[in-house]
Amino acid sequence: MRKTVVLNVVGLTPRLLGAATPRLSAWAQRAKRAAIHAVTPAVTCPVQATYLTGEYPDRHGIVANGWYFRDECEIRFWRQSNHLVQAPKVWEKARALDPTFTCANLFWWFNRYSSADVSVTPRPMYTADGRKIPDVYTHPAELRAELQQRLGQFPLFQFWGPGAAIRASQWIAAAAKHVEQKHDPTLTLIYLPHLDYNLQRLGPRDPRLAKDLREIDAVCGDLIAHYEGRGAQVIVLSEYGITPVSRPVSLNRIFRKRGLIQMREELGRELLDAGASAAFAVADHQVAHVYVNDASKRSLVREILEGTDGVERVLDDAEKKDLRLDHPRAGELVAIAALDAWFTYYYWLEDRRAPDFARTVDIHRKPGFDPVELFFDPALPLPKLRIAGKLLKKALGFRTLMDVIPLDPTLVNGSHGRVTDAPEDGPLLLTRQAELLPGDSLDAGEVCGVVLGHLRGEAGG
Repeated sequence: MRKTVVLNVVGLTPRLLGAATPRLSAWAQRAKRAAIHAVTPAVTCPVQATYLTGEYPDRHGIVANGWYFRDECEIRFWRQSNHLVQAPKVWEKARALDPTFTCANLFWWFNRYSSADVSVTPRPMYTADGRKIPDVYTHPAELRAELQQRLGQFPLFQFWGPGAAIRASQWIAAAAKHVEQKHDPTLTLIYLPHLDYNLQRLGPRDPRLAKDLREIDAVCGDLIAHYEGRGAQVIVLSEYGITPVSRPVSLNRIFRKRGLIQMREELGRELLDAGASAAFAVADHQVAHVYVNDASKRSLVREILEGTDGVERVLDDAEKKDLRLDHPRAGELVAIAALDAWFTYYYWLEDRRAPDFARTVDIHRKPGFDPVELFFDPALPLPKLRIAGKLLKKALGFRTLMDVIPLDPTLVNGSHGRVTDAPEDGPLLLTRQAELLPGDSLDAGEVCGVVLGHLRGEAGG
């Protein structure tokens, strides 16, 4: 099989290619480009699962970045076990064709306990005293120490949160080059998240994005030169396009006012009790899975959604089937936001009653995705000094809350999840192997076949 590398440059769209991306733009001039018709929801985990399996959420089961686990009555986000993906992956398909094939997966999601030959993915250490220590999970296991001795500790706090910046993508790129030199995989999958941060903070039209584009362009240019120098074919693609938003919509607050949501009070704070609620929304950017535990309330819930400003469309069983989202993990209803709107997970009616984790970066405890985690609370004086003081307390053995995140969803200026209206604002695929790209546009499920086609040297996968 032919050596192939896939650079997943999150948030890259045709509109963003230009003067601020000289190396990518120069490379793209001799490449063929296809617009990708995104999967619904166009968010990280469903998109990646679709690209890697050639199936859609109705078959691979990844209906969102998180969903309601009905057997546990718990909402869980950002799980990592590859066993949650219920379809064969591209590396398994390739290995069936050529037993000598190998694959390295660097930071694509659902990366733990997979059948890939090499895996690297974030896995912080959560200590009993409340600390969160940056770390990674690797396969083989010894690669973990090898990478961090060579590259330094994985920069978790630059990978997500208010400090998210280029350093995380640079670390991933350096790790990929080390894996290449040591393991020489046939297929390498590399996740580069940098653009995602300020596209959500600032929105895609902000001129300050030029700096982020230059930074990721340098990383991509270096990787392309490195891999092409080793005889590899390079595919550059993205998962989704991020569009400007100005209307946060809190569906759970609306449901609560209609008596559909139950709360549990702990130490004066409110926690959403999903198992006891008649209906609730699991918000994920511009898509929300709405779970209806009380079937008699389903028509009422749909009526509420359809009457909510900022909701563009409500998917029932037939509509979910049309979009290939009809999987048992999906909500009974699915809400799609309007172009300029997005869904918050907020359910409390008074900020003083918000749970303690609401003001922290806590991607696993929150019952929905929270892009406000990308911001320091502007009301806090010297937030970085505040963090330093809290880290000192933790180092001394004291428990303290890293409560530096605001509760103001209007700070968010970019979102994704609904399929973009214009192809220039959506995801793309670039390759210099033009003969292996079937056309100028692709469905998301065709990406797996394109990757297989590059490996085999045959169009159509």
